[in-house]
Amino acid sequence: MNETARILTRKPKARRRGAFTLVEMLLVLAILATLAALIFPRFAGRSRQAKVTAARTQIANLEMAIDAFEVDNGFYPQSLEDLIQQPANAPDWRGPYLKKGLPLDPWGQEYIYQYPGRYNPDSYDLMSMGPDGRVGGGDDVTNWEQQQPRQTR
Repeated sequence: MNETARILTRKPKARRRGAFTLVEMLLVLAILATLAALIFPRFAGRSRQAKVTAARTQIANLEMAIDAFEVDNGFYPQSLEDLIQQPANAPDWRGPYLKKGLPLDPWGQEYIYQYPGRYNPDSYDLMSMGPDGRVGGGDDVTNWEQQQPRQTR
């Protein structure tokens, strides 16, 4: 038998598969979906918690700036802008008390400052409205512990 005849009469070797079957693809997708369902909820809460922690840190930094303003001037600022630009009634102002300007909270809203405070009547209230962007709702980040404001008479 010549070489050509031997090549033509050879039994075919098992074919190599070059692609995945539909069943294999569906099985991989099912496994990935199961893993995502188990892992995603654990990390989803971390993002929210990280933003709350960032808001608390920014509030602490704002409190330090407000307290430095009070030490220099003998009174608390009327607004947070007084930490950046010298108010007319503060001749001992040694600011700006915030190097990078007024920060926004992690949800892109301005911090709310109130002096005198409703919750801290001897000083000031400072808060972020939290993820819902409105006052109340249980997700606000504040500089006070109690949730009841003082009663005005």
